[in-house]
Amino acid sequence: MSNWPKITAENPLGLDDPTLFIQKGYIAGEYVGTSSGETFEVNDPASGKTIGTCPDMNVEDTRRAIEVAEKAFATYRKTLPAQRSQILAELHRLYVANIKDITRLIVWENGKSWNDALAEATYAGSFFQWFAGEALRTYGEVIPCSVPGTRNVAVKQPIGVVALLCPWNFPAAMIARKMGPALAVGCTSVIKTPAETPYTTLAIVELARRAGVPDGVVNVITTDKHLQDVGKELCTHPAVHKVSFTGSTRVGKLLASQCSSTLKKMSLELGGNAPLIVFEDADIPTAVAGTIASKFRGSGQTCVCANRIYVHEKVYDEFADLLAKKVGEFKVGPGFDEGVTHGPLIHKRQADKVEEHVQDAVSKGAKVLVGGKRGKGTEYIPTVLTGVTDDCLITNEETFGPVAALYKFSTEEEVIAKANNSEVGLAGYFFSQDADRIWRVAEALETGMVGVNTGMISQAVIPFGGVKESGYGKEGGHQGTSEYTVTKLMAIGSALHNMPK
Repeated sequence: MSNWPKITAENPLGLDDPTLFIQKGYIAGEYVGTSSGETFEVNDPASGKTIGTCPDMNVEDTRRAIEVAEKAFATYRKTLPAQRSQILAELHRLYVANIKDITRLIVWENGKSWNDALAEATYAGSFFQWFAGEALRTYGEVIPCSVPGTRNVAVKQPIGVVALLCPWNFPAAMIARKMGPALAVGCTSVIKTPAETPYTTLAIVELARRAGVPDGVVNVITTDKHLQDVGKELCTHPAVHKVSFTGSTRVGKLLASQCSSTLKKMSLELGGNAPLIVFEDADIPTAVAGTIASKFRGSGQTCVCANRIYVHEKVYDEFADLLAKKVGEFKVGPGFDEGVTHGPLIHKRQADKVEEHVQDAVSKGAKVLVGGKRGKGTEYIPTVLTGVTDDCLITNEETFGPVAALYKFSTEEEVIAKANNSEVGLAGYFFSQDADRIWRVAEALETGMVGVNTGMISQAVIPFGGVKESGYGKEGGHQGTSEYTVTKLMAIGSALHNMPK
């Protein structure tokens, strides 16, 4: 069945609730433009056509948003945990009621297939549900004291104004994962949307407004050509006390250097080059299914997707043939079309990079089992490569596209060394039925997260994050809540006449 929305002149994106299509920034509870009057276009990756515009907001707008958030923090930080929990619970209820419109917005501006977008929308909603509970669980602790008559109490308090810098590849999930804990603990925020996908964020913020989030607690800056200046302002303004960023390692390093001027707390979820290992004792159908789930979700445009797939020589051909067969059944096209499993890539330069990686690998001896070519516009046909070697670009660079690059290995020691031979360490995966090996390899992989016999690790309840140059800090789980708090010690003494004798 086609999922194409019913489009009219009054409802150009065919939403059930057309008022969720918002083409403005959001400051102090009002939808606003920019003082310069500048706008930028937002395009549908499937057709290349413009679906709307947003104000190209600048440093002046950003400073105003920060000032508004700082003022709102003075009162929002004093709200009761139960109040914040109720707001998030209501946001979750409204979100679920409007999940089809959130899905439509993801397809329109990101290009994902309908099922892929719906899966993301569902995943995003789980964060509001989780952090509604977390609002009630910002526990402190009582610490025994070595000083007579003194009691130590440690409490957690909201850190203050936070800057939330979101990527385009998960337009619903990333803002939910950042805004959820900020609202839960009592922080106020300034959100910088990606220029490619601002509308999903704006729709979610509108639902937050309807759920009872007070004016000024959440603010949204939409920008394109002023991106670097806006980012620098958020990272250097003294009223901003934390920055959460998801994106490339290169940009993460730049932001970290800017945040160092005021020693801001940061959460950085940066680039990955995930290894996926298929051992000789793996269940091959399970390994193929897990590889597809990891590698091809979002047409490969995820930071945790498998980039280097190492397969033991004894099962290499069997695995490659079955994987190619499954991948060959994919259908690429506009996300709303019937039967489409994978949409286009976000823009031309992303498709160019994927093509470069495939051509480089082929020039060095790799063989294309399926795919290996471009489709219409920014589409790239899902691809399986065999005979990939360590000197290929794909070995050391994150492809961010639908290309499964298969490497052959012989021993466990060899493959662990290769898997760990990377400057980044976000996620890793492996497939084995040997209980001893499962523990051994899981502990040996230098990544922040490991999927064992599964290609799907993302959940609201887990501490999501990497090691090495994949960043620091966690999102999700109770650890993600703590990222938005500071721990304060209260050492409480007694009057001298009450001191123990």
